Amino acid sequence: MSFADTIQPAALADLAAFALPAQWDGLLPETATPLAEARRYCEWLASTHYENFPVATRLLSPRLRPHFHALYAYCRWSDDLGDEVSDPQTALHLLDCWEQELRACYAGHPRHPVMVALYETIVQCDIPAQPFHDLITAFRRDQTVRRYESWDDLLDYCRYSANPVGCLVLYVCGYRDAELHRLSDLTCTALQLANFWQDVRRDHAIGRIYMPLENMARHGISEREIETGTCTPAFVEMMRELVERTWELFRAGLPLIDQLDRHLGVEIELFSRGGMEILRLIERQNYNVLSRRPHLSGTQMGLLTGTVLLKRMFNRGGVSA
Repeated sequence: MSFADTIQPAALADLAAFALPAQWDGLLPETATPLAEARRYCEWLASTHYENFPVATRLLSPRLRPHFHALYAYCRWSDDLGDEVSDPQTALHLLDCWEQELRACYAGHPRHPVMVALYETIVQCDIPAQPFHDLITAFRRDQTVRRYESWDDLLDYCRYSANPVGCLVLYVCGYRDAELHRLSDLTCTALQLANFWQDVRRDHAIGRIYMPLENMARHGISEREIETGTCTPAFVEMMRELVERTWELFRAGLPLIDQLDRHLGVEIELFSRGGMEILRLIERQNYNVLSRRPHLSGTQMGLLTGTVLLKRMFNRGGVSA
């Protein structure tokens, strides 16, 4: 379905400029987008740009869905401005415009359709601004930082690029307990790392390496091996170490699931299990992520979803890896 098919004709001229975030010129509508159209835009963005999002939101209360659509739209826009704009200086300028509109949102006068929808979510769910700013910080960093020296440096990046998403989800669902947010941070960091190990070749193709340089040096691995897709025993051993450390984070974060209500617990478990299954796929191909990108097929994701749903329906015991 195209963007135009979802929007009323009267609003189309104002919103068409926002159909593709990476093509935004930094300008805003002269007046605020009407809330109904802003929410419809966010729902369209979520349902057409992320294949798993409709499944996840169907598990949630209808009352929460517009809030999740707004969160997703904000994250999607932030990500696209950081990743899909080819010129780093242009990306930094657009991220500045985006953060300026975020400040306008918290001041109560947003105009961008995503921010109009997000304002209602912020007010109704009492969400602090910092997680939204942290995401922008991560995407700014992407424009200038292409390598990470140590494991701790990489975890610091995840603190800005991944952990805020989990915090925002918890805020929307009414969870403010510090321990739950700590467990969420562990889970989100693990998911981000699993994605990095899955996409080693893809990230290298756009000039980024997330494997810590300290680990690469300790195992005698050069960037040339990544470029040529040469999987050596040393590379396998390094990936084994990185995957195991990621497993530790997943395991540490799993107690979060049983401390949430059933619907949100299912959603979080689905994302966690998906990330853990990526690690298993990496292990099954003997850590060779250079020759073949590990990914879950639609059938595998469907089986995983069914397994989680059935287990949550008939077994409320603890969750294990």
